[in-house]
Amino acid sequence: MSQFYYAKPPLTRSMGEEVLRLAMPAIAQLLLQSLVFLLDRIMLGHYSTTALASMRVSSSLDWCISTTFSGASVGAIALMGRAVGANKPALAAAVVRVCWLFSLILGMAIAIFSWFALDDILGWFPFGSVEVQTAAHEYLRIVLSGMPLQLSSMMAAALLQGSGNTKTPFFVAAIANGVNFAINYGLIFGHFGLPELGVRGAAIGTVVAMGVNAIVLGRILYRHLQTISPRRRGGELAALGRVLDLSAPIFSERLFRSLGYLGFTAILATLGDLAMATYEVTESIELIQYQIAEGFGIATAAIVSQQLGAKSLKSAAIGGQVSLGLAIAVLSVGSIMFLLVPQGILEVFSQDPEIVAAGVPCLVIVAIAQPFMATSIVLEQVLRGAGDTRTAFYISLAGWFLVRMIATYLFVFIFHLGLIGVWMGSTCDWIVRSAILLWIFVQGRWQKIAVL
Repeated sequence: MSQFYYAKPPLTRSMGEEVLRLAMPAIAQLLLQSLVFLLDRIMLGHYSTTALASMRVSSSLDWCISTTFSGASVGAIALMGRAVGANKPALAAAVVRVCWLFSLILGMAIAIFSWFALDDILGWFPFGSVEVQTAAHEYLRIVLSGMPLQLSSMMAAALLQGSGNTKTPFFVAAIANGVNFAINYGLIFGHFGLPELGVRGAAIGTVVAMGVNAIVLGRILYRHLQTISPRRRGGELAALGRVLDLSAPIFSERLFRSLGYLGFTAILATLGDLAMATYEVTESIELIQYQIAEGFGIATAAIVSQQLGAKSLKSAAIGGQVSLGLAIAVLSVGSIMFLLVPQGILEVFSQDPEIVAAGVPCLVIVAIAQPFMATSIVLEQVLRGAGDTRTAFYISLAGWFLVRMIATYLFVFIFHLGLIGVWMGSTCDWIVRSAILLWIFVQGRWQKIAVL
């Protein structure tokens, strides 16, 4: 279950089977990882509209911080995959040692800073009513304290996935989610004789789940290090330098993406608490689809990096094509469901009739976006797996600031389309981004990037 792979995928297995072998556990792991926060949203949606709306603020800030500073995991996947494909276990071991420690230290620095600066941070983003801001503060105070656990568990999962082992993170995430569900149910609503803590209870459950992920995955990585490199040390600083060099564009991309996302949230906040709560529900639904595409993207990055490391350019291209086709097909099934049973899907997250009524037309727009989102995510991972992280950065930057922000502003403030306009803006971004990435993929220059 918890094994590093030091050989390229068997050529006797069809590429479609290989993509699914890597993608399915990655998808399950990502969905379970997201379920930590989705459970918060679902349970808080049944707790109160204010609590649900507060998640638009708190989840936005937590997502921006965690995704930005976990950018090093993308470079780690690329270098780990190349080391595996080139059969260099010493390099793989050095990457594991230094990247996991780096993520832990970085998480501690963020936790300490946020503890003292949270009031100022929320003051910069005065989204929603006073009640929403108060609830968001309570949630973030607890969740950001667990940032060392969150970043180190994300890095550990990335290192295992980069080596070709996508199953272990899935099983660990399943355990963590079981713990999170039990704690959430008890502390949000006051069951099992526990106090009713609302948003604070959700935050506590999330941090405990992060801790389970971090401790178990960290232990697994340590055990593997004893197997593949029990006494040898060295190469850590060089490995970290390579990872950071690969990750610098990712960090920049995610930083600007986070700024764009917060600007996007600021536009949304002008529409009121009901719109924020409705968007939180519809985004939670789309997040499931997004993580499925990310799972195919992880499989793609692993296959592309390993095949390029083994000098098999044709197999790398085929892997990208197969992953793209599968991702589009699966996400299109989700689109059909959004069109056929939108009300039933929305009611899983909230029983508020106003939220459900406002969310139904939004899901129609979300359905249109899915094939384009799948294309963008998978092809960005092709570039990253090949080590071409800078191109992905420039495309993401243009998508957020030249397409999404401008389109959303026009749809909301000029054409007065409200919440539907917010979703139309994000859909325009996915359409433009997918067209550019398809053109770059077909050109094939990404196959000639030097990493090792």
